[in-house]
Amino acid sequence: MIEVKNVYKSFEETAVLKNISTRFEKGKTNLIIGKSGSGKTVLLKSILGLYEIDQGEIWYDDTNLVEMTQKDRKKMRREIGMVFQGGALFDSLSVEENVRFPLDMFTKMSGKEKQNRVAFCLDHVNIEPQAFRLFPSEISGGMQKRVAIARAIALNPKYLFCDEPNSGLDPETSTVIDQLIQSLTREFQMTTLINTHDMNSVIEIGESVLFISKGEVGWQGTNKEILNTENEQLNDFIFANKLYAQMRNEQK
Repeated sequence: MIEVKNVYKSFEETAVLKNISTRFEKGKTNLIIGKSGSGKTVLLKSILGLYEIDQGEIWYDDTNLVEMTQKDRKKMRREIGMVFQGGALFDSLSVEENVRFPLDMFTKMSGKEKQNRVAFCLDHVNIEPQAFRLFPSEISGGMQKRVAIARAIALNPKYLFCDEPNSGLDPETSTVIDQLIQSLTREFQMTTLINTHDMNSVIEIGESVLFISKGEVGWQGTNKEILNTENEQLNDFIFANKLYAQMRNEQK
């Protein structure tokens, strides 16, 4: 579980986050949505500790990130997996070498233990053994995202952060990635935060959805509630898409 309490963040004279309070539950896919410039990326980076907040608390279970020393923060980050927007795989490393990278950096596992862990993670994201020695340029965009997810879970993290994981993917592949993230979240009981613009993801796996508007909490709820809210700002965001506007009209 991650809990954010009364968080404020400004850059120079511009207030970006204003009194944000929310909770991200363990074992659920927690989505953060909002217009460009709404503050959702700043919130994600603040929770990760990449930005120092001006005021408030950020709790990882029973530990307040704000009060942690840099040494303790580095230790805690080993419990965090990160899926970057573009995948961020190393072009010069093979699929299996990319997944082994955090194991080489942060563990004292034997070569055999690393090999077994890499195979375990790649199997969980449905990458076949014949692809292990391929390079990122030799696999599809969807496979690259699955490899990125395998790398993110290599250290068996308690917390998983995903920044626009479906960016650049076609709708069918996006659905596969959504379902994969949700499945892994439930299986390993991770606290998963997903920063996204993709309303398909919201409808598909939005077990908990936080809508940020102008740096404030605009709405919180589930994918089952989001199409029926009376929140004007949220509706303007969602129903700019004619398909969802039609879906809402059909439900009335």
